[in-house]
Amino acid sequence: MKSHPEYQYLDLLRETMEKGDRQVDQGHGKAHYGLFGRQIRFNLADGFPLLTTKRVYWKGVLHELFWFMSGQTNIKYLVDNDVHIWDDYPYRIYEEHAKRGKWPSISKDEFIAKIKNDEDFARKHGNLPRIYGEMWRHWPTKDGRGADQLHWAIEELRNDPGAHNAIVTSWNPEYLYGMAKPEEANHFPICHNMYQLNIKNEKVSLQLYQRSADIFLGVPFNIASYALLTHIVARILGREVGEFVHTFGDVHIYEDHFDAAKEQLSREPKAFPRVSIDPSVRSLADFRPEHVTLEGYEPYGTIRAELTVAGFRNLENKPS
Repeated sequence: MKSHPEYQYLDLLRETMEKGDRQVDQGHGKAHYGLFGRQIRFNLADGFPLLTTKRVYWKGVLHELFWFMSGQTNIKYLVDNDVHIWDDYPYRIYEEHAKRGKWPSISKDEFIAKIKNDEDFARKHGNLPRIYGEMWRHWPTKDGRGADQLHWAIEELRNDPGAHNAIVTSWNPEYLYGMAKPEEANHFPICHNMYQLNIKNEKVSLQLYQRSADIFLGVPFNIASYALLTHIVARILGREVGEFVHTFGDVHIYEDHFDAAKEQLSREPKAFPRVSIDPSVRSLADFRPEHVTLEGYEPYGTIRAELTVAGFRNLENKPS
């Protein structure tokens, strides 16, 4: 009997817990167990890989992906749609400035309320420059024009289905870690940093390279997001979907997620749902979240775990 494709994820989750090397993150001090170099793959014709052994936050998947695809970098769009998965990063930046006396101290709830209701405040404090949307659609170029990588990759495949170069990257060393000028360094990590689109047997496939992967909390979301992107690109190109291939660098689970993960591992996967994209979507400009239909998603209940705000760089010894 053919094994349910969700077991690829569950087996990797179990392997990470049982065989991962225990390390402590220097940034936030939390312990995690990790492996290096793994891969899982899903034939999207067999169903949409929205995991069933716990409920995955579909609304967040849908709106975040549109946020990326439309080139946006301000969290106001997400906040306005009641999606709060990116709230922590701009608030932490605000907090760091407040500690230095530059801005008044406010709670996170007050911060988000002001993002939602005050356009000027949102413009000033809700923006996360050099995040995925900007890198995908407006990669900074020396002449200032900005390179639209995603549009280019799609059109490259439209014009040459045998193309091997349809790659979109978010990893720009100019703005990352110790490679960046202190005043230009990102305050948040780029984790799912590169993907490649490809056509084989007339079908569109996508391979993601994710350099850092929180296997319990983040990866189910990442799987759904990039599988959905594959469907959208296939619709734009008027083709069927092929595979979503998920390649990992560092795969890890935080020590305080073990109990939650054991609960998930006790569950038997259910049938994957189906996704369809409205046929009117023929370009990136056409796409809106309401063009996506999800059918047959009947997962087990949500398993909650605390989000670790990883990779955040504070403003100490950096210009205002």
